[in-house]
Amino acid sequence: MAELLKRKKALSVSPLKASQTMGAALAFLGFARSMPLMHGSQGCTAFAKVFFVRHFREPIPLQTTAMDQVSSVMGADENVVEALRVISGKSSPALIGLVTTGLAETQGCDIQRSVKQFRQENPDFQKTEIVAVNSPDFSGCFESGYALALQAIIETLVPRTAGSQSGKSRASLRPKQVNVLCHANLTPGDLEFIVDSIESFGLRPMLIPDLSASLDGHLSDERFNPLTTGGLGIDDLKTAGESAATLVIGESIADAANSLFERTEVPETRFQQLMTMESIDRWLQRLSEISQRPVPRRWRKQRQQLQDAMLDTHFMIGASRYSFAGDPDLLIGFEAMLSSMGSELVAAVIPARSKSLDSLSLSSVQIGDLEDLEELSALHRSQLIIGNSHAVDSAERLQVPILRAGFPQYDYLGGFQRCWSGYRGIQQSLFELANLFVAHHQEIPAYRSIYKQEQYQRDGSSPALTIGRGH
Repeated sequence: MAELLKRKKALSVSPLKASQTMGAALAFLGFARSMPLMHGSQGCTAFAKVFFVRHFREPIPLQTTAMDQVSSVMGADENVVEALRVISGKSSPALIGLVTTGLAETQGCDIQRSVKQFRQENPDFQKTEIVAVNSPDFSGCFESGYALALQAIIETLVPRTAGSQSGKSRASLRPKQVNVLCHANLTPGDLEFIVDSIESFGLRPMLIPDLSASLDGHLSDERFNPLTTGGLGIDDLKTAGESAATLVIGESIADAANSLFERTEVPETRFQQLMTMESIDRWLQRLSEISQRPVPRRWRKQRQQLQDAMLDTHFMIGASRYSFAGDPDLLIGFEAMLSSMGSELVAAVIPARSKSLDSLSLSSVQIGDLEDLEELSALHRSQLIIGNSHAVDSAERLQVPILRAGFPQYDYLGGFQRCWSGYRGIQQSLFELANLFVAHHQEIPAYRSIYKQEQYQRDGSSPALTIGRGH
């Protein structure tokens, strides 16, 4: 279990954290015809929208209740009711995700009461589902906000089938359907691997939420759509209790997984990450058990290719030292992958405390910012940094390469689509890491013997270089 080192500063220098509110909004972007609604000022929503647009390079549906200085003091419940009415009337969304910001939480809002008031005053919009989430950005981080929203979605929209009056669970009524709960740092590329692997066994994956269909970078046939295009349908989500199995990926969404099991009693299997050969072996073996089919030959071939890639890259990656800055679930995945290659994590910085790290075999993890990352990396002579685009300047000052991972990535095209999971994803990650080490390799300096220098000075001859180990 890693020791969490708390902040020692009264402020953040080069902040690492992406807000909990943005993480909650991302969860709603994985559902078809949905609209995230931020209860806060216009600036809060505009700031989040800029982050999403620069990362995914796509138009992002996002609305605000537009709190101002008057409503911040006198109360903004009417802002919520009016926003819900306008969005429901103009866009007819299937789902509205109402998430709070730090301003709304500080003001003391009661969003559940506001939703109830909207339902009473607007009976014509009963078909529009509304999920309210308390996600203040002054606590938690990106992945914790996503996890809170996912739990609220399950508890609001998934019908309770466990302990029904008939006394029988509805699990496995759809024997080919598999629920997949996905943590916040799985990219659309990762999710496409998950879908592909499940479908290769003749099963039907139901990703909750499904960002692989909504934020995968596709072009829509519609000229204009104010809502999300693609994603999991609300009617499909309500059949989660009839699935044959549930697969949970990530420690941060454990509470959401608990809620789903409590409501459905669908058998579940949990995975910390899908970034090591052992975890992918276990993943495919579980799919084989669910489908009663052998593992397809193509996965065996990709496994052999990964083994060869591990042999090819272990000269560069083995015994290397690296630093990490990002959310806990992403830290768990990279630490597992690189430790299996003999690399050493010498500095780890996360934005907020998380239960996910209870199972991590590190001596310590710093809760802090990118200044902490720089100081720790310099102290431990780190050779590589893994982090989002905010860590690029730190890597340049330390004169070490950076592998961009996590959210946001605004200076690197295609980062949102990058696949880290699966045999092929791990293989490409190892190749990229090895190439970074090769490109930034520092030659061992020539060694000049102090004894020969003295001899050359006495006889006046020119000194020759003696090649050997550096000082």
